[in-house]
Amino acid sequence: MKPAPFRYHRPRTLAQAVEMIATLANAKLLAGGQSLMPMMNMRFVMPENVIDLNSVDELSFIREEGDTVCIGAMVRQRDLERSPIVRGRLPLLAEALRFTGHTQTRNRGTFAGSLCHLDPAAEQPAVALTYDAEIVATSARGKRVIAMSQFPVAYMTTCLEPDEIVTEIRISPPPPRHGYAFVEFARRHGDFALASAAVLLLPGKDGAIERAAITVGGVGSVPFRFAAAEKALSGKKAEEAHFLAAVEPCSELEVVADVHAPAAYRRQLARVLILRALRTAADRLNSTH
Repeated sequence: MKPAPFRYHRPRTLAQAVEMIATLANAKLLAGGQSLMPMMNMRFVMPENVIDLNSVDELSFIREEGDTVCIGAMVRQRDLERSPIVRGRLPLLAEALRFTGHTQTRNRGTFAGSLCHLDPAAEQPAVALTYDAEIVATSARGKRVIAMSQFPVAYMTTCLEPDEIVTEIRISPPPPRHGYAFVEFARRHGDFALASAAVLLLPGKDGAIERAAITVGGVGSVPFRFAAAEKALSGKKAEEAHFLAAVEPCSELEVVADVHAPAAYRRQLARVLILRALRTAADRLNSTH
């Protein structure tokens, strides 16, 4: 199929884009287009106006500001994957990006676009949630900063207002010595995952875990932090017995069943992937002693 008729707009500045999204009826923003264009072609989405952000150069940046890594909304996933800043300070993100589609899609797709599309099985929303990222949204009213934990509100639905544009993602990197891992299971490489797990382990005194961040993706309507496991690991050593105890609540997870997998399968898969991620994160944590 072909998309329904629409008007195409190509702003050159953020100010122009903000004015367009505030004044044009039934408008959609085009960043990488890896999700929007197929949805338009299948007529799942039929905007009257498409605002192309690809000429807004001020949204393309990766920089460090104090203890924060700032990522512009139009930074390509492939650029993030190859960025020395990301590889050095946000290795969990760099690792997860290798699971995101294929090189061709990462050449066009953007980090911000993935967050706004908010597919529950996508890697980047899960990583942003694990890092406690902040989303900067800009409108004619000004800017507001949204915690990633508050960004998803329902299946593929964010808390963004219709006239807001995500302009920046801010992440405070963990200390150099930390454990991390991202694992997922998909039918084929590049497919959306049936389940995924992202883990950060921050060390405390005497080799104990000061803080754990564990995000599960692909099993519910939105990615979510596994708070029970995080609490169970706080203050514990990064050891197998503690990992096994921490994943026991997986049997109580609320998961979705669909044509790809029944609920019981996804619960078990989530448990297996979280354990794998914890073990890999612990190995990396211990190797930095």
